[in-house]
Amino acid sequence: MTSGDTTRLIVWRHGNTDWNLQDRVQGQLDAPLNEVGRAQAAAAAAMLADLRPDAIVSSDLSRAADTAAALAALTGLPVAYDERLRERHFGRFQGRTLTEAAAEFPAEFARWRAGEPSPGSDIESQDDLGKRVGEALLAAMERRTAGTVVVATHGGSARQGLAWLLGWPPEVPRSLAGLGNCRWAELRCGSGRGWRLWSYNVGAPA
Repeated sequence: MTSGDTTRLIVWRHGNTDWNLQDRVQGQLDAPLNEVGRAQAAAAAAMLADLRPDAIVSSDLSRAADTAAALAALTGLPVAYDERLRERHFGRFQGRTLTEAAAEFPAEFARWRAGEPSPGSDIESQDDLGKRVGEALLAAMERRTAGTVVVATHGGSARQGLAWLLGWPPEVPRSLAGLGNCRWAELRCGSGRGWRLWSYNVGAPA
């Protein structure tokens, strides 16, 4: 990378699903986009295409992959898939509504809500999630020495992966609001500057 080069990383959450509407824990289960989610993906893709991306990388879960496909259709770029970009594995919470998880696993649910990094019930730890996704983000950036890379992923994955990449202590991502469906964060990296959070929760109007 030369002194004038800047690498731009767009971390993009997938569009809406019926499970989002039901407050059902998706985790690594493969819930598809609904009609609203597909419309969100199309609107966001039109905005992201204006950024002239050079590469698109996505989680292999269909809600992220189909979100990425909306951008690929406008840009002609292929989509590369990386399973490390999947959502946090939510163990025994997966497939249950939040109300059901709270009733069946009250202690673990309370620890999760309190932001404890390893709440139990076979939920992936925040440290493991951040490292997994952060390494996938770095691998995505290896596709370009400069330019713009768009990564389609999931809400929890985006927050913890960004925190890992930026070197934030654990209390910082807990204070950060989650990305809305089909909204994104932008990071930039210039020579000698390291990664910086440039914008957050950007996207088409709801």
